[in-house]
Amino acid sequence: MMNNLPLFNEMLNSLQNSNRRNMLKQSGVGFGYLAAAALLGELSSKAVGAETAFERALAAKPSHFPCKAKRAIFLFMKGGPSHIDTFDYKPQLQKDDGKELPFDKPRVQFAKTGKLLGSPWKFARYGQSGSFVSQLFPNVAKHVDDLCFIHSLHGTNAAHGGALLKLHTGSDAFVRPSLGAWLSYGLGTENSDLPGFVTICPTLAHGGVNNWGSAFLPAIYQGTPLGNASMPSDQATVRYIKSASGVSREVQREQLDLLRELHQQKAQNGQVDEVLDSRIASMELAFRMQTEMPLAEDLSQESAGTHELYGLNDPMTANFGRQCLLARRLIERGVRYVQVTHSDAFVQWDQHSDLKKGHEKNAKEVDLPIAALLQDLKQRGLLDETLVIWTGEFGRTPVAEGTNGRDHNPEGFTAWLAGGGVKGGFHYGATDEYGYYAVDNKVHLHDFHATILALLGLDHEKLTYRYAGRDFRLTDIHGKVAWDVFA
Repeated sequence: MMNNLPLFNEMLNSLQNSNRRNMLKQSGVGFGYLAAAALLGELSSKAVGAETAFERALAAKPSHFPCKAKRAIFLFMKGGPSHIDTFDYKPQLQKDDGKELPFDKPRVQFAKTGKLLGSPWKFARYGQSGSFVSQLFPNVAKHVDDLCFIHSLHGTNAAHGGALLKLHTGSDAFVRPSLGAWLSYGLGTENSDLPGFVTICPTLAHGGVNNWGSAFLPAIYQGTPLGNASMPSDQATVRYIKSASGVSREVQREQLDLLRELHQQKAQNGQVDEVLDSRIASMELAFRMQTEMPLAEDLSQESAGTHELYGLNDPMTANFGRQCLLARRLIERGVRYVQVTHSDAFVQWDQHSDLKKGHEKNAKEVDLPIAALLQDLKQRGLLDETLVIWTGEFGRTPVAEGTNGRDHNPEGFTAWLAGGGVKGGFHYGATDEYGYYAVDNKVHLHDFHATILALLGLDHEKLTYRYAGRDFRLTDIHGKVAWDVFA
């Protein structure tokens, strides 16, 4: 971002008029102001003149109504973990293993499926709430009294690409701002030296950047990616913010100040350029991140006990453990929304075959780190103000694909929330006796988004942005808050 001269010259050219004399005249004013400011000792560490676009765009904003949650961490399990093998216990499914499904399957299915397939894992009750959790998540099970389970989530798309976009942006048909972008737009950030929205090891497949993009919202609200799902998390750093060799911070600051001054002059003459404004704001952010982000990413500052807690000493859990620990460090520093993705280069939880082997490997990678994150947030007094979200893009079918796999199932699946003003040890909604369809207190993804926004103090009907002649929102014309999950 800050490999300065080529980009600086490009942006400087964009501020020039076609008339070279006018350009020199305007530039002269800018250089003269900088020289005078330097002589008078008025050149501050921030941009000359008015507050920067970055400060305006990402300044902390009040919520629409009082709330407990001030920030959020989204633990995204890409590929579709099976709800009926993790958190949605179905004893009837176990009894009827191998039998025909006694009702119709969805009209649109992703693949051909056969008879009912019971879960290969045992379930047990945990906590004072007596919540059922399978053998796959023994560590998360210890925290069930802090979890609020939504068992009736459902969507409209059985394909990974559409389902991911629907979960992250509210639309599977159009390019729309992501949930994190909407939260950054609505609430800003509590640290002016870091982005409002960071996504750690995001997937580049199935919608890719659109899953953390800002679409028509100003670019400053899009997610800042740390690495991607194709690389180990210890390589997921923001290395591109390093300065070009030989360019001091003072020179960088003067370059940005000059761009800001010229841009302000252009705006005063009635020439509004929102694209250029966003680019300058991005450069401002990169300049500030050069100092702050490396500190946030430096896990060596954590104790040996914390490393062990998150499983950083075990190759099985180290990769996702680093992601979860980094998420906590970013949240502590005022980042509003952090997305943590568990995936490989393509999909992770997508067990169309060999369900037992695949889900056991996946769960072992994430179970300990997730439990560590919940414990760590709680010990530090952060859980009450941090909303933790866990889900995949859909669930899996109770009927078998092949002999030992499960197909995609957007008709009914489970998500859980923790902290941030939700009822702990609480179960909301239900699927049918086999776990195929959401049947009780159904929560569409639009309702899920409305509920998340409300937990963070935002009215989904008021969080709007005018574009192309109409007001847009994350939930479009839909969405109903599930108020019963609020503590």
